[in-house]
Amino acid sequence: MLQGTLRHGLIGLLLMTPALAAPTAEQRGKGFARANCARCHAIDRASNSPLKIAPPLRALHRRYPIESLGEALAEGINTGHADMPAFELSPDQIHDLLSYLKTLE
Repeated sequence: MLQGTLRHGLIGLLLMTPALAAPTAEQRGKGFARANCARCHAIDRASNSPLKIAPPLRALHRRYPIESLGEALAEGINTGHADMPAFELSPDQIHDLLSYLKTLE
């Protein structure tokens, strides 16, 4: 009986392990922000932006509803200053980044 219980527990653990190991959308979004935004923007809840004119990502929801940023990210964000690179995100990257930004609200 103990062996059966252990066997079932081990099987359950093995079935859950891939799901636990897979990064969440929020984690992938944070990784994207770290790789592409952190040079200028603060990407967490507390730090200052390295570039003073770059708003912290945690403040974006005060300017724009986060859900509304998806279209702009798909079309390509282009600001009026040379420090901000123009880039387009894939649908998966948009989902991940918006998921992360929502955690900062």
